[in-house]
Amino acid sequence: MGAGKPTSIVVMGVQGIGKSTIGRMLAQRLGARFIDGDELHSPRNVELMASGTPLSDEDRVPWLHAVGEALTAHGDGGGVVVACSALRREYRDLIRGHDPLVYFVEPWGPIELVRERVGSRTHEYMPASLLQSQYDTLEPLAADERGIRVSVTAEPEEIVDVVASDYRSQTGGLG
Repeated sequence: MGAGKPTSIVVMGVQGIGKSTIGRMLAQRLGARFIDGDELHSPRNVELMASGTPLSDEDRVPWLHAVGEALTAHGDGGGVVVACSALRREYRDLIRGHDPLVYFVEPWGPIELVRERVGSRTHEYMPASLLQSQYDTLEPLAADERGIRVSVTAEPEEIVDVVASDYRSQTGGLG
């Protein structure tokens, strides 16, 4: 981002899709801060997910506001990239209520690939049993939403190259 305008980017999607990996790499590339949205969950939400209970919309709303507030809090300081599931359009709209110019990155891939990745990692509280419910909830980015949907079959460096190029073309930002 450098001398260009600061930006807010949300890397969205289901667990195990690569939000944190891509988000960290993208933030480094753009000279922005990275925030893992998992760190913004309330203790109650963490407890629910750890027990295998999917979050309800009522559970998610305060968390989505916390994500939006994180975007606006860091927007003037060189930008921020936040990893946040933001599975539904209404969740992304709530985030856009905090920052109307937020750019979304949606890494996507078939559930079989993601299930394999989730099975080979350990997450602090997110059990693999919630993956199907996340796919069932996911509403892909729509054509009128600022951002990009990108396949996770490529290497993370290649994904970040594609995202940075699209980001520059959509926003005029540096990267």
